[in-house]
Amino acid sequence: MTSLFASKVLLPGGWADNVRFSIERGLIKAVQAATKPLADDTLAGCVIPGLSNAHSHAFQRALAGHTEQRSPAGHDSFWTWRERMYELAGRVNAEALAAIARQVYCEMLASGYTAVAEFHYLHRDPENPDKQDAMLQAIVRAASDSGIRLTYVPVLYERAGFNDPEPAANQRNFAMTLDEFLAHRERATGYGSESIAIGIGAHSLRAVSQESLLEIARVAAANNAPMHLHIAEQQREVDQCMAAYGRRPVRWLLENLDVTEHWCLVHATHMDFDETVALAKSGAVAALCPSTEANLGDGLFPLHDYLKEGGRIAIGSDSHISINPFEELRWLEYGQRLATGSRNVASLRDSHVGRELFSRSLEGGAMACGQSTVGLEAGAPADLVVLSDDDPMLAGHNDESRLDALVFSGYPLPVERVMVNGDWRVVDAMHVDRDHARSDYAATMRSLGAVR
Repeated sequence: MTSLFASKVLLPGGWADNVRFSIERGLIKAVQAATKPLADDTLAGCVIPGLSNAHSHAFQRALAGHTEQRSPAGHDSFWTWRERMYELAGRVNAEALAAIARQVYCEMLASGYTAVAEFHYLHRDPENPDKQDAMLQAIVRAASDSGIRLTYVPVLYERAGFNDPEPAANQRNFAMTLDEFLAHRERATGYGSESIAIGIGAHSLRAVSQESLLEIARVAAANNAPMHLHIAEQQREVDQCMAAYGRRPVRWLLENLDVTEHWCLVHATHMDFDETVALAKSGAVAALCPSTEANLGDGLFPLHDYLKEGGRIAIGSDSHISINPFEELRWLEYGQRLATGSRNVASLRDSHVGRELFSRSLEGGAMACGQSTVGLEAGAPADLVVLSDDDPMLAGHNDESRLDALVFSGYPLPVERVMVNGDWRVVDAMHVDRDHARSDYAATMRSLGAVR
């Protein structure tokens, strides 16, 4: 049993002063507020719960900054970026993936994420395609080494498009049949532990058949597992779905499958008003990745209408051109301000936007990762973030505005320490394995050669 005493803590009921946590076997056993420190307590200033990163493609960290040069054609889009991403995917073997993912996860922890849903479809090592589950093992190893809480979401990718039943040449390395995929997912359950959960997913409506999607959804429901899916990220995808299925993507999904609170729909950028309302009423979580969505030119999610109808959200760093949960929340709100010409767009149930966005993403992220508890309470995992309460970012702020400062002050984050599963993973603002992770990542980038 260890104990942590903090002068200020964000508990499920709000901010509390002078709180002691009793921690045993990675869980919070007891929470005592308005108390005094004991001699053997670890002392902390301000403590908040860690956020869940609801959508990650770890390998794409190696692409950050390498796609910002205008192409000779002079017109770049998500679809031209995708070709660059596929080229990288074809060169990342299991050892490279482990090094890249560990670096990503260390960066996540140092920024205040304590859990991640890894949306993973690189199921074959391009250098050893017959080595079963090498890429899964790389992700598990990276999560274990970094200490982040992992929800592994194996994803089926089986075809090139709605009317292209076979994968394209640059997709064949990671494409699978449904039977191969379900066998992989079943093996993945053997890696489940107190810090590793197993979800399931389909890449998108365009990349899987209707029959396969129905079967994956059935497996998800039978196992009470989080079900993840990219949807309506690009207008071209919406147009193709209309041509193939006669419905917009979100509308078709809601009409043909039982979408519930166990579902996590990633992006859902292009919805009409009726779809927005229907998705909100379904109880599903919309995983929003503002920094990546902006980088790729995806568009803006209809946030205000969705939240007004009771919709749930989570955030993710997706392609990892930014790894900072508070920046994601900031740009989620800023995009809406730019589109509407107004301020404080997301403040529907709380007058403070930062506080509302944090609480919504805390709840939605936990749901997307399949976690049964939300926040710092008895019985919950000991996953928490210690802020440096004398940091200038927080100076002059009180319980009302402290989370606003975190979200809307674009300064270096005041993350001092991070605990996951009862273990300190970030100390003095640095991940405990930072130097090793950086060294391996740099060597891996050199071995990959130019990211073209």
